[in-house]
Amino acid sequence: MSNYDVIVIGSGPGGYVSAIRCAQLGMKTAVVEKYNTLGGTCLNVGCIPSKALLDSSEHYHNAKHTFETHGIELKDLKVNMEQMIERKRGVVSQTCAGIDFLMKKNNIDVHNGFGSFKDKNTVLVTPEDGVAFELKTKNTIIATGSKPASFPFIQLDKKRVITSTEALEITEVPKHMVVIGGGVIGLELGSVYARLGTKVSVVEYLGGIIPTMDKALGKELQKNLKKELGFEFYLSHKVIEVRGDDNKAYVKAENKKGELVEFEADYALVSVGRRPYTDNLGLENAGVKVDDRGRVDVNGQLQTNVAGIYAIGDVVKGAMLAHKAEEEGVFVAEVLAGQKPHIDHNLIPGVVYTWPEVASVGKTEEQLKEAKVEYKSGMFPFKASGRARASMDANYGFVKILADKTTDEVLGVHMIGPRCADLIAEAVTAMEFRATAEDISRICHAHPTFSEAVKEAALDATGKRALHI
Repeated sequence: MSNYDVIVIGSGPGGYVSAIRCAQLGMKTAVVEKYNTLGGTCLNVGCIPSKALLDSSEHYHNAKHTFETHGIELKDLKVNMEQMIERKRGVVSQTCAGIDFLMKKNNIDVHNGFGSFKDKNTVLVTPEDGVAFELKTKNTIIATGSKPASFPFIQLDKKRVITSTEALEITEVPKHMVVIGGGVIGLELGSVYARLGTKVSVVEYLGGIIPTMDKALGKELQKNLKKELGFEFYLSHKVIEVRGDDNKAYVKAENKKGELVEFEADYALVSVGRRPYTDNLGLENAGVKVDDRGRVDVNGQLQTNVAGIYAIGDVVKGAMLAHKAEEEGVFVAEVLAGQKPHIDHNLIPGVVYTWPEVASVGKTEEQLKEAKVEYKSGMFPFKASGRARASMDANYGFVKILADKTTDEVLGVHMIGPRCADLIAEAVTAMEFRATAEDISRICHAHPTFSEAVKEAALDATGKRALHI
Protein backbone atom coordinates (compact mmCIF):
# COMPACT_ATOMS: atom_id res chain seq x y z
CA MET A 1 0.00 0.00 0.00
CA SER A 2 1.37 3.42 -1.03
CA ASN A 3 1.45 6.32 1.42
CA TYR A 4 1.20 9.94 0.31
CA ASP A 5 1.28 13.41 1.75
CA VAL A 6 -1.48 14.41 -0.68
CA ILE A 7 -3.87 12.55 -2.95
CA VAL A 8 -5.83 14.57 -5.50
CA ILE A 9 -9.04 12.95 -6.73
CA GLY A 10 -9.66 14.24 -10.24
CA SER A 11 -7.22 15.50 -12.88
CA GLY A 12 -9.02 18.48 -14.38
CA PRO A 13 -7.40 21.94 -14.36
CA GLY A 14 -7.94 22.26 -10.61
CA GLY A 15 -6.72 18.77 -9.81
CA TYR A 16 -3.61 18.52 -11.96
CA VAL A 17 -2.49 22.08 -11.17
CA SER A 18 -2.96 21.45 -7.46
CA ALA A 19 -0.94 18.25 -7.72
CA ILE A 20 1.90 20.04 -9.52
CA ARG A 21 2.04 22.77 -6.89
CA CYS A 22 2.00 20.20 -4.07
CA ALA A 23 4.89 18.37 -5.71
CA GLN A 24 6.81 21.61 -6.23
CA LEU A 25 6.47 22.26 -2.50
CA GLY A 26 8.04 18.91 -1.65
CA MET A 27 4.99 16.76 -0.93
CA LYS A 28 4.71 13.17 -2.08
CA THR A 29 1.71 13.48 -4.37
CA ALA A 30 -0.65 11.22 -6.30
CA VAL A 31 -3.55 11.83 -8.67
CA VAL A 32 -6.48 9.45 -8.98
CA GLU A 33 -8.39 9.72 -12.27
CA LYS A 34 -11.35 7.57 -13.35
CA TYR A 35 -10.74 8.05 -17.09
CA ASN A 36 -7.79 6.83 -19.15
CA THR A 37 -6.75 10.37 -20.06
CA LEU A 38 -5.90 13.23 -17.73
CA GLY A 39 -7.32 16.73 -17.98
CA GLY A 40 -10.89 16.28 -16.85
CA THR A 41 -13.90 17.86 -18.55
CA CYS A 42 -12.02 21.01 -19.59
CA LEU A 43 -9.31 19.39 -21.65
CA ASN A 44 -11.27 16.40 -22.96
CA VAL A 45 -14.87 17.52 -23.55
CA GLY A 46 -15.04 21.17 -22.49
CA CYS A 47 -12.89 24.28 -22.79
CA ILE A 48 -10.17 23.01 -25.13
CA PRO A 49 -12.18 21.08 -27.75
CA SER A 50 -14.92 23.72 -27.85
CA LYS A 51 -12.34 26.44 -28.51
CA ALA A 52 -10.80 24.32 -31.25
CA LEU A 53 -14.17 24.10 -32.99
CA LEU A 54 -14.91 27.77 -32.36
CA ASP A 55 -11.66 28.72 -34.07
CA SER A 56 -12.26 26.37 -37.02
CA SER A 57 -15.80 27.62 -37.54
CA GLU A 58 -14.63 31.23 -37.25
CA HIS A 59 -12.12 30.67 -40.06
CA TYR A 60 -14.88 29.27 -42.27
CA HIS A 61 -17.31 32.06 -41.42
CA ASN A 62 -14.73 34.74 -42.17
CA ALA A 63 -13.72 33.04 -45.41
CA LYS A 64 -17.34 33.04 -46.51
CA HIS A 65 -18.38 36.50 -45.32
CA THR A 66 -15.35 38.81 -45.04
CA PHE A 67 -12.46 37.52 -47.14
CA GLU A 68 -13.77 39.11 -50.34
CA THR A 69 -13.86 42.51 -48.63
CA HIS A 70 -10.25 41.96 -47.59
CA GLY A 71 -9.35 41.29 -51.22
CA ILE A 72 -9.11 37.52 -50.87
CA GLU A 73 -11.12 35.52 -53.40
CA LEU A 74 -11.97 31.85 -52.94
CA LYS A 75 -13.81 29.29 -55.04
CA ASP A 76 -15.72 26.17 -54.02
CA LEU A 77 -15.59 26.90 -50.30
CA LYS A 78 -17.07 24.06 -48.25
CA VAL A 79 -17.01 22.52 -44.79
CA ASN A 80 -15.21 19.23 -44.20
CA MET A 81 -16.82 18.42 -40.87
CA GLU A 82 -14.96 15.16 -40.37
CA GLN A 83 -11.60 16.93 -40.75
CA MET A 84 -12.75 19.69 -38.39
CA ILE A 85 -13.60 17.11 -35.73
CA GLU A 86 -10.34 15.25 -36.38
CA ARG A 87 -8.32 18.44 -35.86
CA LYS A 88 -10.21 19.03 -32.61
CA ARG A 89 -9.31 15.53 -31.45
CA GLY A 90 -5.67 16.20 -32.25
CA VAL A 91 -5.68 19.37 -30.15
CA VAL A 92 -7.21 17.43 -27.25
CA SER A 93 -4.72 14.59 -27.60
CA GLN A 94 -1.71 16.92 -27.62
CA THR A 95 -2.99 18.88 -24.63
CA CYS A 96 -3.69 15.77 -22.56
CA ALA A 97 -0.28 14.36 -23.47
CA GLY A 98 1.18 17.57 -22.07
CA ILE A 99 -0.45 16.82 -18.71
CA ASP A 100 1.06 13.32 -18.74
CA PHE A 101 4.47 14.92 -19.25
CA LEU A 102 3.92 17.34 -16.36
CA MET A 103 2.98 14.49 -14.03
CA LYS A 104 6.19 12.63 -14.87
CA LYS A 105 8.30 15.78 -14.69
CA ASN A 106 7.05 16.50 -11.17
CA ASN A 107 7.26 12.85 -9.99
CA ILE A 108 3.51 12.64 -9.39
CA ASP A 109 2.04 9.13 -9.28
CA VAL A 110 -1.05 8.67 -11.45
CA HIS A 111 -3.55 5.95 -10.53
CA ASN A 112 -6.28 5.21 -13.08
CA GLY A 113 -9.57 4.16 -11.58
CA PHE A 114 -12.55 5.55 -9.72
CA GLY A 115 -11.41 7.17 -6.49
CA SER A 116 -13.58 7.11 -3.37
CA PHE A 117 -13.14 7.43 0.37
CA LYS A 118 -12.89 4.31 2.50
CA ASP A 119 -12.21 6.58 5.47
CA LYS A 120 -10.65 10.00 5.97
CA ASN A 121 -7.11 8.77 5.32
CA THR A 122 -7.78 5.96 2.84
CA VAL A 123 -8.67 6.35 -0.83
CA LEU A 124 -10.04 3.30 -2.62
CA VAL A 125 -9.12 3.13 -6.33
CA THR A 126 -11.35 0.94 -8.49
CA PRO A 127 -9.99 0.44 -12.04
CA GLU A 128 -12.45 -0.15 -14.87
CA ASP A 129 -10.76 -3.48 -15.43
CA GLY A 130 -8.81 -4.93 -12.56
CA VAL A 131 -8.71 -5.29 -8.82
CA ALA A 132 -9.44 -2.36 -6.49
CA PHE A 133 -6.63 -1.17 -4.25
CA GLU A 134 -6.15 1.26 -1.38
CA LEU A 135 -3.92 4.30 -0.95
CA LYS A 136 -3.08 5.97 2.36
CA THR A 137 -2.79 9.73 2.60
CA LYS A 138 -2.35 12.52 5.12
CA ASN A 139 -4.38 14.94 3.02
CA THR A 140 -6.89 14.63 0.21
CA ILE A 141 -8.05 17.24 -2.31
CA ILE A 142 -11.42 16.63 -3.93
CA ALA A 143 -11.27 17.96 -7.49
CA THR A 144 -13.90 15.87 -9.22
CA GLY A 145 -15.51 18.74 -11.16
CA SER A 146 -19.02 18.78 -12.55
CA LYS A 147 -21.35 17.11 -15.02
CA PRO A 148 -24.02 18.58 -17.33
CA ALA A 149 -27.28 19.20 -15.49
CA SER A 150 -30.69 18.17 -16.77
CA PHE A 151 -34.35 18.02 -15.74
CA PRO A 152 -36.80 15.12 -15.37
CA PHE A 153 -38.87 16.26 -18.37
CA ILE A 154 -35.83 16.04 -20.66
CA GLN A 155 -35.28 12.63 -22.26
CA LEU A 156 -31.52 12.82 -22.71
CA ASP A 157 -30.75 10.07 -25.24
CA LYS A 158 -27.33 11.51 -26.25
CA LYS A 159 -28.24 10.92 -29.90
CA ARG A 160 -30.75 13.63 -30.77
CA VAL A 161 -31.18 15.15 -27.33
CA ILE A 162 -27.57 15.85 -26.44
CA THR A 163 -25.21 17.57 -24.00
CA SER A 164 -22.09 19.56 -24.79
CA THR A 165 -20.08 16.33 -24.83
CA GLU A 166 -22.00 14.91 -27.80
CA ALA A 167 -22.14 18.32 -29.52
CA LEU A 168 -18.36 18.15 -29.88
CA GLU A 169 -18.57 15.00 -32.00
CA ILE A 170 -21.24 15.81 -34.61
CA THR A 171 -19.77 14.97 -38.01
CA GLU A 172 -22.34 16.69 -40.22
CA VAL A 173 -23.67 20.23 -40.30
CA PRO A 174 -27.19 20.08 -38.82
CA LYS A 175 -29.96 22.01 -40.55
CA HIS A 176 -31.53 23.06 -37.24
CA MET A 177 -30.39 22.91 -33.63
CA VAL A 178 -32.44 23.96 -30.61
CA VAL A 179 -30.28 25.16 -27.72
CA ILE A 180 -32.00 24.87 -24.36
CA GLY A 181 -30.47 27.51 -22.12
CA GLY A 182 -29.01 30.92 -22.95
CA GLY A 183 -25.81 30.53 -20.95
CA VAL A 184 -22.17 30.33 -21.95
CA ILE A 185 -21.97 26.71 -23.12
CA GLY A 186 -25.06 26.78 -25.30
CA LEU A 187 -24.16 30.06 -26.97
CA GLU A 188 -20.58 28.98 -27.69
CA LEU A 189 -21.53 25.64 -29.22
CA GLY A 190 -24.51 27.21 -30.95
CA SER A 191 -22.08 29.68 -32.52
CA VAL A 192 -19.94 26.85 -33.87
CA TYR A 193 -22.81 25.40 -35.87
CA ALA A 194 -24.49 28.69 -36.78
CA ARG A 195 -21.25 29.80 -38.45
CA LEU A 196 -21.29 26.61 -40.52
CA GLY A 197 -24.87 27.19 -41.68
CA THR A 198 -27.08 25.65 -38.98
CA LYS A 199 -30.26 27.42 -37.95
CA VAL A 200 -29.95 27.88 -34.18
CA SER A 201 -32.92 28.52 -31.89
CA VAL A 202 -32.18 29.42 -28.26
CA VAL A 203 -34.92 28.72 -25.72
CA GLU A 204 -34.29 30.46 -22.39
CA TYR A 205 -36.47 30.55 -19.26
CA LEU A 206 -35.23 33.99 -18.18
CA GLY A 207 -35.70 37.27 -19.99
CA GLY A 208 -32.11 37.58 -21.21
CA ILE A 209 -29.01 35.59 -22.13
CA ILE A 210 -25.78 35.18 -20.08
CA PRO A 211 -27.84 36.20 -17.01
CA THR A 212 -24.94 36.18 -14.52
CA MET A 213 -23.17 38.97 -16.41
CA ASP A 214 -23.93 42.68 -16.73
CA LYS A 215 -27.24 43.03 -18.60
CA ALA A 216 -25.73 45.37 -21.17
CA LEU A 217 -23.43 42.55 -22.31
CA GLY A 218 -26.30 40.13 -22.81
CA LYS A 219 -28.29 42.64 -24.85
CA GLU A 220 -25.33 43.44 -27.09
CA LEU A 221 -24.42 39.77 -27.60
CA GLN A 222 -28.02 38.84 -28.40
CA LYS A 223 -28.25 41.62 -30.98
CA ASN A 224 -25.03 40.53 -32.64
CA LEU A 225 -25.75 36.78 -32.70
CA LYS A 226 -29.13 37.51 -34.24
CA LYS A 227 -27.74 39.89 -36.87
CA GLU A 228 -24.49 38.13 -37.80
CA LEU A 229 -25.36 34.45 -37.35
CA GLY A 230 -29.14 34.36 -37.62
CA PHE A 231 -29.78 33.11 -34.08
CA GLU A 232 -33.44 32.96 -33.05
CA PHE A 233 -34.14 33.74 -29.40
CA TYR A 234 -37.16 32.56 -27.45
CA LEU A 235 -36.73 34.30 -24.11
CA SER A 236 -39.07 33.91 -21.14
CA HIS A 237 -40.00 30.47 -22.45
CA LYS A 238 -40.44 27.53 -20.09
CA VAL A 239 -39.41 24.20 -21.60
CA ILE A 240 -41.85 21.45 -20.60
CA GLU A 241 -40.79 18.50 -22.76
CA VAL A 242 -37.73 17.40 -24.73
CA ARG A 243 -37.53 14.09 -26.54
CA GLY A 244 -35.92 12.54 -29.58
CA ASP A 245 -36.36 9.69 -32.03
CA ASP A 246 -34.01 8.22 -34.62
CA ASN A 247 -34.09 11.29 -36.84
CA LYS A 248 -35.25 14.36 -34.94
CA ALA A 249 -35.46 16.13 -31.60
CA TYR A 250 -38.73 17.62 -30.35
CA VAL A 251 -39.05 20.45 -27.87
CA LYS A 252 -42.17 21.89 -26.28
CA ALA A 253 -42.18 25.17 -24.38
CA GLU A 254 -44.63 27.71 -23.01
CA ASN A 255 -44.18 31.43 -23.57
CA LYS A 256 -44.99 33.96 -20.85
CA LYS A 257 -48.62 34.06 -22.03
CA GLY A 258 -48.89 30.33 -21.40
CA GLU A 259 -49.10 29.52 -25.11
CA LEU A 260 -47.50 26.33 -26.41
CA VAL A 261 -44.48 26.72 -28.70
CA GLU A 262 -43.12 23.59 -30.42
CA PHE A 263 -39.79 22.94 -32.16
CA GLU A 264 -38.62 20.14 -34.42
CA ALA A 265 -34.87 20.03 -35.08
CA ASP A 266 -31.98 17.74 -35.92
CA TYR A 267 -30.62 18.14 -32.40
CA ALA A 268 -31.67 19.59 -29.06
CA LEU A 269 -28.60 20.72 -27.13
CA VAL A 270 -29.31 20.73 -23.40
CA SER A 271 -27.19 23.42 -21.76
CA VAL A 272 -29.01 24.26 -18.54
CA GLY A 273 -25.91 24.42 -16.38
CA ARG A 274 -23.76 21.89 -14.58
CA ARG A 275 -23.94 20.06 -11.26
CA PRO A 276 -21.15 19.14 -8.82
CA TYR A 277 -19.91 15.61 -9.45
CA THR A 278 -19.59 13.75 -6.17
CA ASP A 279 -21.53 10.61 -7.11
CA ASN A 280 -20.31 7.49 -5.28
CA LEU A 281 -17.35 9.40 -3.86
CA GLY A 282 -17.93 7.91 -0.41
CA LEU A 283 -18.04 11.28 1.33
CA GLU A 284 -20.15 9.76 4.08
CA ASN A 285 -17.36 7.28 4.84
CA ALA A 286 -15.05 10.18 5.64
CA GLY A 287 -17.75 12.27 7.31
CA VAL A 288 -17.60 15.07 4.72
CA LYS A 289 -20.69 17.30 4.54
CA VAL A 290 -22.35 18.74 1.44
CA ASP A 291 -24.81 21.64 1.17
CA ASP A 292 -28.39 21.59 -0.12
CA ARG A 293 -27.14 21.95 -3.73
CA GLY A 294 -24.81 18.98 -3.51
CA ARG A 295 -21.65 21.09 -3.22
CA VAL A 296 -18.94 20.13 -0.76
CA ASP A 297 -18.97 22.47 2.25
CA VAL A 298 -15.63 24.23 2.79
CA ASN A 299 -14.29 27.02 4.98
CA GLY A 300 -12.12 29.99 4.00
CA GLN A 301 -9.13 27.66 3.67
CA LEU A 302 -11.12 25.40 1.30
CA GLN A 303 -11.03 22.68 3.99
CA THR A 304 -14.11 20.54 4.56
CA ASN A 305 -15.52 19.85 8.01
CA VAL A 306 -12.99 16.98 8.19
CA ALA A 307 -9.39 17.99 8.91
CA GLY A 308 -7.06 17.07 6.07
CA ILE A 309 -9.78 16.88 3.39
CA TYR A 310 -10.09 19.84 1.01
CA ALA A 311 -12.26 20.56 -2.03
CA ILE A 312 -11.78 22.88 -5.00
CA GLY A 313 -13.34 23.91 -8.29
CA ASP A 314 -16.81 22.96 -9.46
CA VAL A 315 -17.59 20.83 -6.39
CA VAL A 316 -17.55 23.90 -4.11
CA LYS A 317 -19.52 27.15 -4.26
CA GLY A 318 -18.68 29.81 -6.80
CA ALA A 319 -18.41 30.06 -10.55
CA MET A 320 -17.73 26.80 -12.39
CA LEU A 321 -14.64 27.98 -14.22
CA ALA A 322 -11.39 26.17 -14.97
CA HIS A 323 -9.23 29.11 -13.93
CA LYS A 324 -11.08 29.40 -10.61
CA ALA A 325 -10.32 25.71 -9.98
CA GLU A 326 -6.65 26.26 -10.81
CA GLU A 327 -6.34 29.19 -8.41
CA GLU A 328 -8.03 27.19 -5.66
CA GLY A 329 -5.79 24.21 -6.35
CA VAL A 330 -2.66 26.30 -5.90
CA PHE A 331 -4.21 27.93 -2.83
CA VAL A 332 -4.77 24.60 -1.08
CA ALA A 333 -1.28 23.35 -1.93
CA GLU A 334 0.25 26.45 -0.39
CA VAL A 335 -1.99 26.24 2.68
CA LEU A 336 -0.74 22.67 3.20
CA ALA A 337 2.82 23.97 2.94
CA GLY A 338 2.17 26.50 5.70
CA GLN A 339 2.09 29.51 3.41
CA LYS A 340 -0.45 32.37 3.41
CA PRO A 341 -1.94 32.41 -0.10
CA HIS A 342 -4.69 34.72 -1.28
CA ILE A 343 -7.70 34.48 -3.63
CA ASP A 344 -10.22 37.25 -4.25
CA HIS A 345 -13.20 35.44 -5.75
CA ASN A 346 -14.69 38.78 -6.78
CA LEU A 347 -11.79 39.19 -9.19
CA ILE A 348 -12.11 35.90 -11.08
CA PRO A 349 -13.03 36.89 -14.64
CA GLY A 350 -15.78 35.31 -16.67
CA VAL A 351 -15.51 34.90 -20.45
CA VAL A 352 -17.85 33.87 -23.26
CA TYR A 353 -15.91 32.74 -26.34
CA THR A 354 -18.48 33.71 -28.93
CA TRP A 355 -17.66 36.39 -31.49
CA PRO A 356 -17.73 39.05 -30.33
CA GLU A 357 -16.09 37.75 -27.17
CA VAL A 358 -17.59 38.73 -23.84
CA ALA A 359 -15.60 39.22 -20.64
CA SER A 360 -16.36 40.56 -17.20
CA VAL A 361 -14.79 40.98 -13.77
CA GLY A 362 -15.99 42.51 -10.52
CA LYS A 363 -19.44 43.89 -9.83
CA THR A 364 -22.13 44.38 -12.45
CA GLU A 365 -24.19 47.52 -12.64
CA GLU A 366 -27.20 45.57 -11.35
CA GLN A 367 -25.26 44.37 -8.30
CA LEU A 368 -24.05 47.88 -7.46
CA LYS A 369 -27.57 49.25 -7.70
CA GLU A 370 -28.91 46.47 -5.47
CA ALA A 371 -26.19 47.14 -2.89
CA LYS A 372 -26.91 50.90 -3.13
CA VAL A 373 -23.29 51.66 -3.99
CA GLU A 374 -22.84 55.04 -5.65
CA TYR A 375 -20.80 54.61 -8.81
CA LYS A 376 -19.90 56.27 -12.08
CA SER A 377 -19.70 54.61 -15.46
CA GLY A 378 -17.42 55.07 -18.43
CA MET A 379 -17.92 53.45 -21.82
CA PHE A 380 -16.06 53.29 -25.11
CA PRO A 381 -17.47 51.63 -28.26
CA PHE A 382 -15.25 49.59 -30.56
CA LYS A 383 -16.75 51.44 -33.53
CA ALA A 384 -14.44 54.31 -32.49
CA SER A 385 -11.36 52.04 -32.42
CA GLY A 386 -8.98 52.30 -35.36
CA ARG A 387 -7.65 48.79 -34.69
CA ALA A 388 -11.17 47.33 -34.68
CA ARG A 389 -11.94 49.16 -37.91
CA ALA A 390 -8.82 47.69 -39.52
CA SER A 391 -9.86 44.15 -38.56
CA MET A 392 -13.55 44.62 -39.50
CA ASP A 393 -14.60 44.31 -35.87
CA ALA A 394 -15.97 47.83 -35.40
CA ASN A 395 -19.66 47.10 -35.91
CA TYR A 396 -20.31 45.98 -32.35
CA GLY A 397 -19.15 45.98 -28.77
CA PHE A 398 -17.82 48.24 -26.07
CA VAL A 399 -15.79 48.41 -22.87
CA LYS A 400 -17.61 49.61 -19.74
CA ILE A 401 -15.82 50.56 -16.53
CA LEU A 402 -17.66 51.07 -13.25
CA ALA A 403 -15.85 53.06 -10.56
CA ASP A 404 -16.73 54.21 -7.05
CA LYS A 405 -18.25 57.67 -7.26
CA THR A 406 -16.18 59.00 -4.35
CA THR A 407 -12.86 57.14 -4.43
CA ASP A 408 -12.70 56.36 -8.19
CA GLU A 409 -11.66 52.76 -7.38
CA VAL A 410 -12.61 50.41 -10.21
CA LEU A 411 -15.45 48.14 -9.08
CA GLY A 412 -16.24 46.29 -12.28
CA VAL A 413 -15.16 46.03 -15.91
CA HIS A 414 -17.45 44.61 -18.58
CA MET A 415 -16.57 44.26 -22.23
CA ILE A 416 -17.85 42.75 -25.45
CA GLY A 417 -15.85 42.89 -28.64
CA PRO A 418 -12.71 41.60 -30.35
CA ARG A 419 -10.22 39.72 -28.14
CA CYS A 420 -11.98 40.66 -24.93
CA ALA A 421 -11.01 37.27 -23.47
CA ASP A 422 -7.44 38.57 -23.42
CA LEU A 423 -8.21 42.23 -22.71
CA ILE A 424 -9.95 41.39 -19.43
CA ALA A 425 -6.59 40.46 -17.86
CA GLU A 426 -5.64 44.14 -17.75
CA ALA A 427 -8.78 44.88 -15.74
CA VAL A 428 -8.13 41.99 -13.34
CA THR A 429 -4.56 43.17 -12.78
CA ALA A 430 -5.65 46.74 -12.17
CA MET A 431 -8.38 45.70 -9.73
CA GLU A 432 -6.05 43.38 -7.82
CA PHE A 433 -3.96 46.46 -7.07
CA ARG A 434 -7.12 48.48 -6.32
CA ALA A 435 -6.50 50.84 -9.19
CA THR A 436 -8.69 53.82 -9.89
CA ALA A 437 -10.19 54.66 -13.27
CA GLU A 438 -7.66 57.49 -13.45
CA ASP A 439 -4.80 55.03 -12.88
CA ILE A 440 -5.87 53.03 -15.93
CA SER A 441 -6.47 56.19 -17.96
CA ARG A 442 -2.90 57.36 -17.37
CA ILE A 443 -1.26 54.10 -18.48
CA CYS A 444 0.21 54.34 -21.99
CA HIS A 445 -1.47 51.85 -24.31
CA ALA A 446 0.14 50.94 -27.64
CA HIS A 447 -1.51 52.27 -30.79
CA PRO A 448 -3.29 50.87 -32.66
CA THR A 449 -4.54 48.12 -30.35
CA PHE A 450 -7.86 46.86 -29.06
CA SER A 451 -6.62 47.63 -25.54
CA GLU A 452 -6.92 51.35 -26.20
CA ALA A 453 -10.65 50.87 -25.66
CA VAL A 454 -9.93 50.06 -22.00
CA LYS A 455 -7.97 53.31 -21.58
CA GLU A 456 -10.70 55.31 -23.29
CA ALA A 457 -13.43 53.78 -21.11
CA ALA A 458 -11.35 54.68 -18.06
CA LEU A 459 -10.98 58.24 -19.34
CA ASP A 460 -14.75 58.38 -19.78
CA ALA A 461 -15.29 57.13 -16.22
CA THR A 462 -12.99 59.77 -14.72
CA GLY A 463 -15.11 62.63 -16.01
CA LYS A 464 -16.11 62.18 -19.64
CA ARG A 465 -12.55 62.72 -20.85
CA ALA A 466 -12.53 60.06 -23.62
CA LEU A 467 -10.52 61.35 -26.54
CA HIS A 468 -11.95 59.48 -29.51
CA ILE A 469 -15.71 59.75 -28.99
